[in-house]
Amino acid sequence: MSATANAHGLDGKLVAPDWPPLTRDEVRDVLRRFDSLAGSVELLSVSPRPFSAASVVRVGSRRVFVKRHARQVRDAASLGVEHAFMAHLRAQRASVPLVLADRNGTTAIEIDNWTYEVHELPRGIDLYEEAISWTPFFYTGHAHSAGRALAQLHLASEGFSAPARVHSPLVAGFSIFAAHNPLTALQSYLSTRPTLNAYLQHTSWIAEAMDLLAPFYSELLPLLPALTPLWTHNDLHPSNLFWSGPSSTARATAIIDFGLSDRTTAVHDLAHAIERSMIGWLALLQSPHVPHRVPVHLDDLSALLDGYNSVRPLSHEERAALAPLTALCHVEFALSEADYFLTVLYSEDKARIACESYLLGHARWWREAGTALLNKIRAWAEAKSA
Repeated sequence: MSATANAHGLDGKLVAPDWPPLTRDEVRDVLRRFDSLAGSVELLSVSPRPFSAASVVRVGSRRVFVKRHARQVRDAASLGVEHAFMAHLRAQRASVPLVLADRNGTTAIEIDNWTYEVHELPRGIDLYEEAISWTPFFYTGHAHSAGRALAQLHLASEGFSAPARVHSPLVAGFSIFAAHNPLTALQSYLSTRPTLNAYLQHTSWIAEAMDLLAPFYSELLPLLPALTPLWTHNDLHPSNLFWSGPSSTARATAIIDFGLSDRTTAVHDLAHAIERSMIGWLALLQSPHVPHRVPVHLDDLSALLDGYNSVRPLSHEERAALAPLTALCHVEFALSEADYFLTVLYSEDKARIACESYLLGHARWWREAGTALLNKIRAWAEAKSA
């Protein structure tokens, strides 16, 4: 386990964390609320994830995962929706962590300005624990297993009927491009985020991004009625999976970290898995003027799609929607991330990276250099339709 107190920065480097790491005394005070957790407390790791503070903790003879959020980001009510979704998935025998309840039956614990949650560690190993954002799979076989795991999660998700989240920070939703007028939907989205809206008024980033992405939305529009709403994970990548071992034949044993989950569609979630794992976006951040040098992992893409389709075959409309959604799916999270940077961290520098480099930079890449990947998805979809 790592003992670092650094976090993953937006450029992939290790930086000082935005949130103070958990302390032993703090964790001990939280775990005292759980009758099932007794004994001395030892912090075994410090998570490098940037949006919260978390550690693997030994308490007595057990190991658990403790995570602390700022209440501005996740209060008990919003975190409770995630926990209800995870409980539904477990009831359908999906392999996701068990969220522990304290002696009062509470799974999201508010103390001062913080909200805490405690999970059992899933079986398997955290093979990609130190992997930074947009890290590819170590092996093509891992991509195939990840696709299968995501499909199994989608099958288990059916029947969970909670409405979509309303203005929760750091959520990868699907409202702007799910609408028949995305520009109107965008204005509605921004109207509930006045700080972000005011910030964007002084730039051309959002207008340029929407213009660049318009052809993909036109491709998606006739397919929208066939995409069934579904609660989804929205952040599947190698380090949000536990694994059976370190070898090339290891399989995914659990999906973790449901912080970005929301009511979207299955194919939107699959598009996120592609966007998160198949493209070396950090190379674009470092060299934005040479987009064709960005690594694209087409073998992993095919493996991920084949693995998914072997468990939950995509419909004809879902297959056709996958390419345009892959180009579009980053928009709402980029905006949500920028809003978080502005309203929670008060960092215009980080908001600029989220808007200019992530939102707009990725939109430009899809039009300039992303054709090979999108055509690979389209060719896969056509082959499955034959």
